[in-house]
Amino acid sequence: MTVGIWILGDQLWADQAALKSCEQPDQVRVLFVESAQYVRQRRYHRQKLVLVWSAMRHFADKLRQAGWTVDYEIAEDFETPLKQWIRKQGIDELRIMEPSDRPFAKLIQNLDLSCELTLVPNNHFLWSRKEFQDWAKTRKSLLMETFYREGRKRFQVLLEGDKEPTGGQWNFDKKNRKPPKGELNPPEPLEFEPDDITQDVMEWVSSQDFSSYGDLSSFRWAVTREQALEVLNGFIQVRLETFGPYQDAMVTGQYTMWHALLSPYLNLGLLHPLEVIHAVEQAYYDDDLPLNSVEGFIRQVLGWREYMHGIYHQVDEDYPERNWFGHKRSLPEFFWDADKTDMNCLHQILKQIEQTGYAHHIQRLMVLSNFALIAGFSPQEVENWFHAVFIDAHDWVMQTNVIGMGLFADGGILASKPYAASANYINKMSDYCQSCSYSRTKRTGDNACPFNYFYWDFLSRHRNTLKSQGRMNLILANLDKMSSDELEQIQQQAADWHKADSPTSSSKD
Repeated sequence: MTVGIWILGDQLWADQAALKSCEQPDQVRVLFVESAQYVRQRRYHRQKLVLVWSAMRHFADKLRQAGWTVDYEIAEDFETPLKQWIRKQGIDELRIMEPSDRPFAKLIQNLDLSCELTLVPNNHFLWSRKEFQDWAKTRKSLLMETFYREGRKRFQVLLEGDKEPTGGQWNFDKKNRKPPKGELNPPEPLEFEPDDITQDVMEWVSSQDFSSYGDLSSFRWAVTREQALEVLNGFIQVRLETFGPYQDAMVTGQYTMWHALLSPYLNLGLLHPLEVIHAVEQAYYDDDLPLNSVEGFIRQVLGWREYMHGIYHQVDEDYPERNWFGHKRSLPEFFWDADKTDMNCLHQILKQIEQTGYAHHIQRLMVLSNFALIAGFSPQEVENWFHAVFIDAHDWVMQTNVIGMGLFADGGILASKPYAASANYINKMSDYCQSCSYSRTKRTGDNACPFNYFYWDFLSRHRNTLKSQGRMNLILANLDKMSSDELEQIQQQAADWHKADSPTSSSKD
């Protein structure tokens, strides 16, 4: 019996389940496929394409060195080379580790193959899908904080004894909201010069019509497990100590602050979440690092990341189409071209995404998603944009983060209230407002900040809907303090902005 293993582009780990299911590499054939058709589904960032394909080619070479027989196809689609390979190599059983993303799982299910297909349970996450489902069945509400605490106990992370949290509390988030006062000097991120394989991929991407978005010349991401481990170690040694206090801060020209920059490598399989968690936890004990920084980071991996993946496979398949507020406006063109907006916060973040494919979680949540929410953009267009432009984007992580957490389009499955805020929050947590032509304090007028009038317009438009969210009632009460004349001006200014900046949008939300 000849066994074949098809390794997908986000399964680049030597201990991944399909490979581990085969004890004798010399009796197995392994296949990698790059599909041009698949990446034409949306305007992917050029650096995302290079990262995935370069990492795939490097991993294929690594497997060859380890004794595996590896075939690598660059093709128009997945199905044609896969079927040809099965027939040519006489494959009797094709093994694939379960895809993380639903669309790819459907693609595999719809393949009409001439051999037996075996889907091996995915082991790139700490919680299996069944384990998450079993946990969810016991809960009245699926709170991330409750899930995170259960994960700490299950995997014995930052515990005193078996059940008590190190430091006497589970969450040190209150210590991790420090605004960027004074001069901050975050360390430069670890970067890697493209080697021959990466340069070949860069030339290939540049010569094709895969994507019209993003700068490619500045590509400096890790593309191998060894490089990803360097990034992990560098984070622990140089960035982790100060990560916590300033993890929400945003500073002009500082793209990464003290963030780890590990999400692309976790999501591709170059790093496993448990090894990352253990390395950070061990550094806490060995180097006496601040607990708020260590716990804050571990919560992102052990809590947030695992929770988002679990929720993704827990919710119904119509989740991507959820639109609780009924928002239908088209995404403005400046999301694809930062130079077309004069709002400094948006310009700074969108420009850095064009150049790197990266923005940290507060830039994504409290600026990009916040603006899309209060301005009433279509959740599906916004999610598609997030998936297209970010270096670490995958279906499982973007749907839950954008549809659920960022836009509250799921009506509260993920979040207890919408993450809506005015310019006051951005001014508190960044220096963007200092160099902006708009006034962060004005709600109406020629130079009023759009975040302000959109925020109040959003609350007014959806007041009756938001009343069902108990945490919103105090904020909604502030609408009663506003004069009818000012509210009318706010509503008119929001409508005028859409006419000027979104001329292709004819829908009302």
